[in-house]
Amino acid sequence: MEKLTNYFGQNINGRRIVITGGTTGIGKAIADVLVSLGGRVLIFGRDQEDFDNAVADIKQQFPGSEVYGTPADVTKKEDIDKIFEIVDNELGGIDILINNAALAAPGLTKETYEDYKYVIDTNITGYLAFAQQAASRMKEQKSGHIINIGSMSAESRTAESTIYVATKIAIRGFSTSLRKELNPLGIKVSLIEPGAVTSDMQTDPKKVQHEKVEKLEMLEAYDIAMSTLFCLSQPRRCDIVTMQIRPHLQII
Repeated sequence: MEKLTNYFGQNINGRRIVITGGTTGIGKAIADVLVSLGGRVLIFGRDQEDFDNAVADIKQQFPGSEVYGTPADVTKKEDIDKIFEIVDNELGGIDILINNAALAAPGLTKETYEDYKYVIDTNITGYLAFAQQAASRMKEQKSGHIINIGSMSAESRTAESTIYVATKIAIRGFSTSLRKELNPLGIKVSLIEPGAVTSDMQTDPKKVQHEKVEKLEMLEAYDIAMSTLFCLSQPRRCDIVTMQIRPHLQII
């Protein structure tokens, strides 16, 4: 049996990886794990300070690592084009896309049209746009892997997050259909649906979130990063189609 370190790193070293929303939370944790295994990673988020801090932290943790990116918004066509210019000119292509950038949102009656449209443009249209751009490049090389980060909200469907639930149910359906479209082209598609995860998207203060982690009621971003690594580490014959991850004591 090959060493586990080789098993989990074999599909990462040297791979060209794009992580949307990769500067904070789950996206940043995924970036840390993949960079640590030799991935050439492009990250971005909307905020310049978050981007600068994320890049500095990665370079400090992993000297000599390759990390690329720029601040960008997945809802803006010009920013999408800017990201894929970096993909083509600096990464030299793309092997892995992690569709992760998303926004939380409350119930429908608590948001304006402009507010929930921006959430939809981020959580759905952004995923479609990046998948389209990535797939157009992956099909030429007859290989690639797209991972969509969804949410167990698609399962729980709570009344307090109607808009967010709608977007995550959409991503569940999109992932299934996209897999059927792209598998014949040699491209894998996986959906990861986490339960409650510590992040700035949570309404609870950080101290309360930490207490929930200790009580097994909340996950940490690193848990999702390791699940992502598991999906990416499978041999070509093996697809992880859907992975649901919830805290042990979160009842969904």
